[in-house]
Amino acid sequence: MQAFLGKIIVPVPLLISLASFCMFLETMNRAMIPQLHLDLPAVLRRLVGFIREEITRAGMQCAVIGVSGGVDSALVAALASRALGPENVFGMMLPYRDSSRGSITDAKTLISALGIRHELVEITPIVDPMFALDPEMDTIRRGNAMARARMILLYDRSARERGLVVGTGNKTELLLGYSTLHGDAACAIAPIGDLYKTQVWLLAEHLGIPAEIIEKAPSADLWSGQTDEEELGFTYRRVDELLHFMIDEGQEREALISKGFESTFIDAVCERMERNRFKRSLPAVPNIGATA
Repeated sequence: MQAFLGKIIVPVPLLISLASFCMFLETMNRAMIPQLHLDLPAVLRRLVGFIREEITRAGMQCAVIGVSGGVDSALVAALASRALGPENVFGMMLPYRDSSRGSITDAKTLISALGIRHELVEITPIVDPMFALDPEMDTIRRGNAMARARMILLYDRSARERGLVVGTGNKTELLLGYSTLHGDAACAIAPIGDLYKTQVWLLAEHLGIPAEIIEKAPSADLWSGQTDEEELGFTYRRVDELLHFMIDEGQEREALISKGFESTFIDAVCERMERNRFKRSLPAVPNIGATA
């Protein structure tokens, strides 16, 4: 048995926790600074139009998306379905052997609800031989290898499907460099790249993404028990506020401290942004034209 939640068909068991989900959204809305609120219908129209225009401009008609079971990829898949029709969206589930079973279930639920074409490929036999070459490989290196293996498969399928790889990174991740270069950061277009994580949650709710996907702790699922906010050392809500005032409004350190941001927090965010600046730029190329 199924029921409608917004525009997406959601199995009735997923609606059981609707009351707690509504409480989560109400709390998030109260906590958000007014500057981060969006004209959701207008943003939806802009992003749907963007996906349609960019894929058409490239001479393609298909979007290829890695569907992880998280809110970012769920939102992008829903936007692409609106832009192109579900028959022109190809979702790939790419788990590792110890990936969260819950994430796979959530990804399958979303794919079924949207009615998009899909494929599940386990990356374990691709990356395990690489891990075996260096038993001392730490979790960061292993996570990067898995992210890049997933992108190899996405780009291969984009060639087969004559489509573009559509990225699922949000503005918070892009500014902090919280992604793997040539891994999850790789894409042809990035439709939610100007939405902070807290804004992604709001637009996902507006589109009717299942509550369980929006409400669960964000995780790249690169190793067992990993969560974004624990790895970063701060919450998305708090860092989104800081990034808005610091990047969008260009406020100086003194003004940020006067708004209640701790100096250690400001320093940690600035240090991370500077350390990962190279991820936000094309490779540096020396200009030799003047000396040739």
